[in-house]
Amino acid sequence: MEKATFGAGCFWCVEAVFQDLEGVEKAVSGYSNGRIANPTYREVCSGLTGHAEVIQITYDPAIISFEQLLEIFWKTHDPTTLNRQGADTGTQYRSGVYYHNEEQKRLAEEYKQKLNAAKAFDQPIVTEIEPLKSFYPAEDYHQNYYKQNGREPYCQFVVRPKVDKVRAVFGDKLKKGALQ
Repeated sequence: MEKATFGAGCFWCVEAVFQDLEGVEKAVSGYSNGRIANPTYREVCSGLTGHAEVIQITYDPAIISFEQLLEIFWKTHDPTTLNRQGADTGTQYRSGVYYHNEEQKRLAEEYKQKLNAAKAFDQPIVTEIEPLKSFYPAEDYHQNYYKQNGREPYCQFVVRPKVDKVRAVFGDKLKKGALQ
C-alpha cells in the first residue's frame, strides 16, 4: 500500500471524491503542513496555523496508480483559485499535492506543466506541490462526512456535484457496490 495526500478545498468534498474508488483502502480527512502540532478544526479555520485541509489516501498501486489519482484530483476541483474553492475561502482551502516521495513530486509537476501548456483552464494553475511535512487526522466528526451527512445543504449543493462528476467520468474506477 502507498499513500497520497491532496488538498482541494473542503476535505469533506475531497474525501467523498476518493473514498469509493477501487484500490483506495481509506481516505482520512486531516490537516497538513502547518506550524503547530495536532491542530483543531477551529485553529485551522482561523487561518493562523498555516495548515491545509487535506485527504490522506491509502491505496493499492496495483489497482489504482498515483497518476490515476492525480487525474481525478485535477478534474474534480478548480486548481486556479488561490486559497479558495467556490464559496470556501481561506488558506486552509488551497490546492496542493503533498508528495510522499520524489516520484510523486515528478509526476505531479509533469501533470501540472502539461495542463498549463494545454491551457486546460482559463487561468494558470496555482496548486502547490510540496513535500508532506506533517499530517494530523481531523476530528472524528469530519471522517466519512458525506456518507453520514449527505442530506445536509452543504453536502447537497457542494459535495454531491463533485461526487456525481466522479461517478459520471470515472464510474469504471468505482468499487463494486458503490452508488453509481
